[in-house]
Amino acid sequence: MKRILLIKPCCIGDVIFATPLLAALRRAYPNAHITWAVNTSIAPVLYEHPHLNAVLELGESANPAAPCRLLGFVRQIGRLGADAVFVPDRSRWYSLATRLARIPMRVGLNSGGRGFAYTHKAAVQPEAIRHEAEVYLDLARLLGIPTDGLWAFAPLSVQAAVQAERFLHEAHLAHGGYLVIHPGGGVNVGMRLIEKRWPAENFAALAERLAERLKAQIAVIGAASDREAVARFKAALKQPCLDWSERFSLAEIAALAVRAALYIGNDNGVGHLAAAAGAKVLMIFGPTDPRRYAPFVPPERARYAWRPIALPKGGVSGGAPRHFDWARDGVSVEEAFAIACALC
Repeated sequence: MKRILLIKPCCIGDVIFATPLLAALRRAYPNAHITWAVNTSIAPVLYEHPHLNAVLELGESANPAAPCRLLGFVRQIGRLGADAVFVPDRSRWYSLATRLARIPMRVGLNSGGRGFAYTHKAAVQPEAIRHEAEVYLDLARLLGIPTDGLWAFAPLSVQAAVQAERFLHEAHLAHGGYLVIHPGGGVNVGMRLIEKRWPAENFAALAERLAERLKAQIAVIGAASDREAVARFKAALKQPCLDWSERFSLAEIAALAVRAALYIGNDNGVGHLAAAAGAKVLMIFGPTDPRRYAPFVPPERARYAWRPIALPKGGVSGGAPRHFDWARDGVSVEEAFAIACALC
């Protein structure tokens, strides 16, 4: 293969889960030109990835369900002249688009018949509990490509690293001298699942205990959609904290997380990015399954806190359990604290 296209536009966590597949392709085809087609908002995560030659920013055509967007998407990927495309996504529209673009080898997931247009189909069993990254790696396995020893990887942006160092210096913060807490998340393009959020008051109690143990300051991050969770977190704290919400880019957050004593958050894309960039991460799970969605990195770098419960078949596409209650079904502050101490 000379020119390979990888299509995984959204969302941050899923893009991170597809990086082991990228590594497998690069290892198998060291001289190939590899392009990744991704949402414009997520593209910076991939700009400096050593296994990529190019990033195709999709803009509105990232969701090709509408006929006009489908044709635009077909034109975009067709111009690349790829002789093979890999699609670790369950969308029927990406399947159709790769065929319309006349890419000779089309390798993709086939869930519920949605991969009908691929030349090589990896069957997906929705009820089978497997990590998403392993499901994506099935595309490499279809072609006999080895997948051993591969983890999620998101390289730190050089510019973001420089900016993080400058910020920490000006703020008189040492490496390992602070905790990064993200009490929000659960809001993505086309999906809102804020039931994934551990109570902000629990985050506050956990952060205070860890800050005392580690002699570290507490920093909170969040996007505009996290304002309520951030406000509740700050109100529950009995000590001041550094409010970094709505202040830094994704790349800068990753750089700051890598330099922190620990990053703690819910099951969300920012946590997966931090883990793949090299940060120590504790991810809190509740109504989603860490066996499917935990950070796909070496266990010494990331752990999850979760009480096993019955969950909808098929993963997050099934939504949250109807009667899930964090107080009854979720992990306690004590449980999360014990796991955090094992990391740092």
